[in-house]
Amino acid sequence: MSKEENLAELHRAAEAEWTTFKYEKPEGVSSGKGFISLGRKDIVRGVVQVVKKHGGENNLHYHTGIASFWMVLKGRVRFYGPDDVVIGEFGPMEGTITPRFSRYWFENVGEEDLEILQVAAFGSEKLEKSGRTDVSAQKFDPASAQRFEAKAASTAKA
Repeated sequence: MSKEENLAELHRAAEAEWTTFKYEKPEGVSSGKGFISLGRKDIVRGVVQVVKKHGGENNLHYHTGIASFWMVLKGRVRFYGPDDVVIGEFGPMEGTITPRFSRYWFENVGEEDLEILQVAAFGSEKLEKSGRTDVSAQKFDPASAQRFEAKAASTAKA
């Protein structure tokens, strides 16, 4: 197979894997945190986390396998680094990027549920896990989080 034929095959295979989604906050997020999966491909994953006030805060941790792009959709979040140093406080359409190995935690500091978009970029190793490593004791048991799937978006063209 020539280089051009191989590239054409890669194009066809990738183009057959498009994913569409539509985010809507699910009814009934009753635990401290809910995760709404928007989709995942080999090196990228999109999730919206719904974090309850005083209920879904996490602990100081880092990831060896992912860097994350965070953007607040609704509410307010405060990100902290080691020794609880404030990295930043963000409202709607604001956020931060947490590089691999950077230690952080965050909490909902608004008066409503926090809805925060996380786009995680995986290394080219096609890792299945984020490599989360806890530095301090967990404040919220991730196993108690509710998990949801986003709806597929309409693909009809105008």
